[in-house]
Amino acid sequence: MERVIFHVDVNSAFLSWTATYRIKVLGETLDLREIPSAVAGDRENRQGVILAKSQPAKKCGVKTGEPIFQALKKCPELTIVPPDYALYVEASRHFTALLRQFAPVVEQYSIDEAWADMTGTEGLYGSPVAAAEMLRQKIYDELGFTVNIGISTNKLLAKMAGDFEKPNKVHTLYPWEMEKKLWPLPVRELFMVGPATEKKLHLLGIETIGQLAQADPKLIRQKLYKPGLALWNSANGRYSDTLLPVPEDNKGYGNATTLPADVTDAAQAYRVLLSLCETVGTRMRRDNKSARCIAVSLRTKNFVNFSHQTTLANATDSTEELFRHACRIFDEAWDGETPLRQLGVQATMLEERGLRQYDLFSVISAEDYERKAKLDNTVDDLREKYGEGILRRARFVGAEVVLAGGLSKERRTGITKPV
Repeated sequence: MERVIFHVDVNSAFLSWTATYRIKVLGETLDLREIPSAVAGDRENRQGVILAKSQPAKKCGVKTGEPIFQALKKCPELTIVPPDYALYVEASRHFTALLRQFAPVVEQYSIDEAWADMTGTEGLYGSPVAAAEMLRQKIYDELGFTVNIGISTNKLLAKMAGDFEKPNKVHTLYPWEMEKKLWPLPVRELFMVGPATEKKLHLLGIETIGQLAQADPKLIRQKLYKPGLALWNSANGRYSDTLLPVPEDNKGYGNATTLPADVTDAAQAYRVLLSLCETVGTRMRRDNKSARCIAVSLRTKNFVNFSHQTTLANATDSTEELFRHACRIFDEAWDGETPLRQLGVQATMLEERGLRQYDLFSVISAEDYERKAKLDNTVDDLREKYGEGILRRARFVGAEVVLAGGLSKERRTGITKPV
């Protein structure tokens, strides 16, 4: 039996969910989707970029990811609303719950995208296109927002189909339709092709997906190595991944934040790093993981990015230990003068949380580590039950800004796309 895979993508999700909430819950009559509008971050906190925009705003040239001031130059009448991450997480849950009621197997790809395996459902819903139209209408009637649905025999082609004309459309991209529908597109449109890979392909004279599909695979592998061969297979529609109804384990844990004002001294940076380490440590302990590699990423006020990392003798999930290593890495990476606008902490090389091998020369004894582990667990439990503000570290006393890992609790629990 030939597989039938749907890719379901919410149209301009953050804006759609905001508009739907304002109409259905707050009783507003103005639909943000019908006027030039956008969801954007806080300009005062220097996170003022466009996160989602309406179709009228798109027609004015407004682009996702651009600064607000640029968007306003293109569209002076643009209505800007702040993001509500708690709302988006809740809307995403309703979205995926409805999909799971409709489809036998669902794999969530991001907060606003999912694949659904509809193989063998023709007797229940009719043809794949009829089923997709039924699902599209059901989502709109019950949840109030529109989606694009792509249909094919594998996840890759279904996603590519879903990215065709928007919004509120159903498209097919079967293997026999690739030459007409897929191959004429610019190679940048192929799933997982980024700007750097696009540039390399252009240097090889490859401008379209079809040219990549018809290129010599040996040449592609020679120039782009194994990832290039994977892209060549993708251009030819070869993609055999099955749907994963249960998310894969994290490959790492990390968090970063853009500060309201530049960091100009180590004491400021340490407070930020502690907040980030608290979030990363909490998430690792929740998933019963510890990490052997800690990295700190920095972004200067001129948007120059650099990072530094270290490998630990023993994996850890201790907030205090993460913080101690993060501070040491930061001191090694920062020149002590360049103003910083963003800091990040990442923990990788994960292991299952378990028995720890202790070093005789370690600065933390076995007893201290166990005591601090119990303290971390107690703090996690209290914050989970009573809220993050129930306890505050002494280092934050008197600080003008006390972060919760740089992000709200709702946003930290959301699902993000791989980078």
